[in-house]
Parts: sequence; C-alpha cells; structure tokens
Amino acid sequence: MTTTADTTATTAATAPTGTGFTAEHASALVGRLRAAFRTGRTKPLAWRERQLVRLRALLTENGDDIAAALHTDLRKGRAETDSMEIGSTVAEIDHCLEHLEEWLRPQPAAVPARGLPEGSRAHTRFDPLGVVLVISAWNYPVNLLLVPMVGALAAGNAVVAKPSELSPATSALMARLLPAYLDADAVAVVEGGVPETTALLAQDFDHVFYTGNGTVGRIVMRAAAEHLTPVTLELGGKSPVFVDRDADPAVVAARLAATKFANAGQTCVAPDYVLTDPATARVLTTALAAAVENLFGPDPAASEVYGRIVNERHFDRVAALLDSGRTVVGGQHDRADKYIAPTVLADVDPDSPVMQEEIFGPVLPVVEVAGLDEAIAFVNERDKPLALYAFTGNDTTRRRLAEETSSGALNLGLPIQHLAVPELPFGGVGPSGTGNYHGRHSLVTFSHHKAVLDVPLG
Repeated sequence: MTTTADTTATTAATAPTGTGFTAEHASALVGRLRAAFRTGRTKPLAWRERQLVRLRALLTENGDDIAAALHTDLRKGRAETDSMEIGSTVAEIDHCLEHLEEWLRPQPAAVPARGLPEGSRAHTRFDPLGVVLVISAWNYPVNLLLVPMVGALAAGNAVVAKPSELSPATSALMARLLPAYLDADAVAVVEGGVPETTALLAQDFDHVFYTGNGTVGRIVMRAAAEHLTPVTLELGGKSPVFVDRDADPAVVAARLAATKFANAGQTCVAPDYVLTDPATARVLTTALAAAVENLFGPDPAASEVYGRIVNERHFDRVAALLDSGRTVVGGQHDRADKYIAPTVLADVDPDSPVMQEEIFGPVLPVVEVAGLDEAIAFVNERDKPLALYAFTGNDTTRRRLAEETSSGALNLGLPIQHLAVPELPFGGVGPSGTGNYHGRHSLVTFSHHKAVLDVPLG
C-alpha cells in the first residue's frame, strides 16, 4: 500500500509489549520528549496542523489494516469501523483544522478604568502544557486513543500514547503507524499492560488523560497526585433511559437497539437500562424484540455486523447477568466464541445483579416505575451517569429532566449521538468522570489558559 508516511520516521518511539519496559525506560522516554518540547518545535501553528494532517492521512490510508485489526480484537464490522472509529476521528480532525487558528488567537480582556495606569492592556492565551500521557480504552481503540491526541497535538504538546493491551491487534497497529506518520521526536507509543502503565504513571507528566473504568481511574488519580499532575478521567456508569408513555414505541425501540447493541454493547455511553411505566414496558419490549431482529436477523451470531465480547473475563461477567429478569429476546451465549446475543430483560428488580454496576455488554434491562417522579428519584439515588437519555414529547418532562437530574450529558430522542456534535463537551460528572474534551474543549483541556497583563512603564 502506498502511503505518505515520513520516510525519515523511526520506530524508536515505540516500546512494544515484552521488552521489559521499566520506570527507568519511562523516565528516559519522557525526558526525551520533554527535551524536544523545550526546543519549541511543537508550538508553531504549522507544526500542530502538520501533525493533524498526518494523523488524518494515517486513518484514510490504512483503512483496511485498521478494519482488520478491529475485527481481530472485537469482531467489528467494516461499516461500524468506518463510522465510529475512522469517520468520527477524521471528523474531529477536520473540525479542529478548520478552527484551530481562530481558537489560538489571544482574547482581549477588559481592563478596569480605575486602579491601573492608562494604556494598560490584558489578554488571555493558550499555552501548551508540555508532555502529556493519553491512556486509551479497548472498546473503541482507535477513536479513544486518537481523538484525545487530536486535542493534545492541536494544543502543541508532546504526547505519550498508551493503547489498551486488551485490543492487542489494534495496539500493535497504532504502535507501528503513529511513529511513521507523526513527529517521532515528540510523539511516542508504549504498548503493554499493568507494568508498563505503572511505569508511565510514576513519571512527572504535565497532564494525564485516561479513558476506562472507575477502579483504574482512582489508581491514575492517586499516581498523578504524587506530582500534582492534572487529570482528565473519562469513565462510565449506568446511563439510564426514560421512556414516556407518549413516545412511539417502534421509533424508541429502533433507536435504542441501534445504540445499545453497537459494538456488542461495549460502549461507555450505551443505554444501560430503561425506566418506564408498566403499560409502556409491555409494548416497548415487544418492539425491542422486533428491532433486534431487524438489525441483526433471526440469528445475530451469524450477522456480519454484530460483534463479540472482548475476552473471556468480560464474557463471564456479562453472562452472569442474564438471569436478572425475564428474557424477552436473546439470552443465547457461547463462551468459545465470546458471543452473547442482544438481550432484553423485562420484570427486572432494581436490586438484581444487572442493576448493580455498568453492564458494558449487550444486555438491556427494563425497570418499571410509576412515572416521571419515580424515574427522577431512581436516577438521583444512584451515581451520576455519563449520560441520561429520554424519549418524550412533553416539554415539562424535558425541562424537569434537565433541571432535576445531573449527568455528563442529556440526550432527548436519540442516545449516544451527542458525541457527533464537535462543539459539545464530552465528559462525565462525579463517578462518571472529570473533565471533558472534543472540539475546542480538547484545546482547553490540553492547554494552560494564561492571563497576560501589559502595563506601560512610562
């Protein structure tokens, strides 16, 4: 395959699994990138734009290899890869390239008429932080590694990228491609698992960006605290769906099934459970069964667009939740194939196992509530979710959900797709995360917003 990869780039910036990567190696790596950053090479707008253009080329020139790696790791279909991994990342790059020069312009700040000499001026500017660490997740291993890197590079930082070891084929591909396309003196890839990540977290970074679960998020935050390093934690949680009795069940079911069962349910913002009244629940569950068949056919195991659970440990965890209610559709599973069918559960008790933690798999429980008041109370009694979804045509219901609940995002009428709006901040609140990114918000995350006051000497 012909590419525009830099012929002068080296693979010295990678540290593959199994090479005994230690804290000493990590220190040397970070030191090398910091030395490059201190030369000022990453600060010019031209360097930043060049890295984004090169990152875009990496995606558009290696689509077949990316699709093959994702199929190996997660059995992802090509359409899902093109849309949710490659296409979404390219869109983020394009939006950033279009607006970056504008975002970086110093912004004037008003100076009070009293208290400062005449002629005093003030403005704010974005300064790059330095050397940042991006730790990615396995469920969208291209998007969740590269989209944060878009912001970090746009902000003028040097970057250490840590792909997830749970998606090894994609990790190896990123370790090969990133140094070939980007400035290998300012961008490095470290593969591996817990030992390599631990070695990296012992270093004095200028920012750590982590996507994953809350347990590891706490480890990341504790490690960063040793150096007073700021962190962005993109975590997860149980994102609820409220379905009002005025919503069209066929429309709701189609949109729920498409967003819940994409990537076999392994999406941090996937609808986690449904809250609705008993009469609506009966109609909706029937509609969901039809929607699943419409998406994946009568046998989802044979569908080319339905993925698999990432490994046996996650398979066992999700399979143990299948008895938490009455199975409306699905329930079939095969450990050897890491296959769990798209499953809808009815008559689910709020205290059942499926309601105790984020499912992160293709199981959708439906919990019956009396109405909106009980649904709001149900959500507020639990950890603040990464997203809250609702299907309702009632303006009062919409307003109450916005005002009386707290979540990283609120989507009305369609789950997940707030990620497709580049100027909406993506992030959680409380246990579902801290900080946000996408669009200009990524620039803010990976920059220091510096105040500048200029007072005349005369």
